Amino acid sequence: MEFIHDFAKILITTCRDVIPILLLITGFQLFVLRQQIPHLRRLIVGGIYVVIGLALFLAGLEKALFPLGKIMAAQLCDAAFLQTSEAIADQTLYAGWMAYGWVYLFAAMIGFATTIAEPALIAVANKASEVSAGTISQRGLRITDAIGVAFGLSLGTFRIVTGTPLYLYILAGYLIVIVQTVFAPKSITALAYDSGGVTTSTVTVPLVAALGLGLAASVPGRNPALDGFGLIAFASLFPIIAVLGYAQFMQWSIRRKSKLQEKKNAL
Repeated sequence: MEFIHDFAKILITTCRDVIPILLLITGFQLFVLRQQIPHLRRLIVGGIYVVIGLALFLAGLEKALFPLGKIMAAQLCDAAFLQTSEAIADQTLYAGWMAYGWVYLFAAMIGFATTIAEPALIAVANKASEVSAGTISQRGLRITDAIGVAFGLSLGTFRIVTGTPLYLYILAGYLIVIVQTVFAPKSITALAYDSGGVTTSTVTVPLVAALGLGLAASVPGRNPALDGFGLIAFASLFPIIAVLGYAQFMQWSIRRKSKLQEKKNAL
């Protein structure tokens, strides 16, 4: 009964949030475009599915994903798991950044797995493959993005553990992006920037946010309000670097093969 009560509250809140979007689209269709709404019955049924799906997703976040991220962070930062005598003797003692290796590995693995499963990235990768007539591999783009997120989250958890300022990493990262943008193939630049945005969506954000907050609450000397946020910025930035780097590598590889072929032909 408690779940039904909580779900009903979430469903009402979801309906309230969706109504302005519905009014906006309906108003433009009827009063600006002055056309009837096509396939009205199908749209109503689909809208109901969307509202119920959003409510179930939000309920899942509250009941499962957010607690899971916090629990995993707390367990990985537990003094007994870190196996340092000083930390076991004093739970408030900082164990040193090298003791949190499993945290960095877990962040990388969860970043890779959630990005591969990200619906928004799948949609963008499919469209990119269609528009490029198969030149851009759907699977390759997803894997490259996932590697970028994995590295970014691992580095982001390192930042939380060490307590270093967030802006240093972000500034350095975007300087790299600017330099890469100058030299990367122009055909991939816009897609690389979009790839960075779509990696932080429905699957990735809840787990990453919960992981950051749980880690900041578990590491001695860290403040969740100051240190717990920022992982999503890493998950958005490093896929751009990864996709641009992949495009540059492929461009270099093609040019190298072309030069080798020219030398063979000359001989």
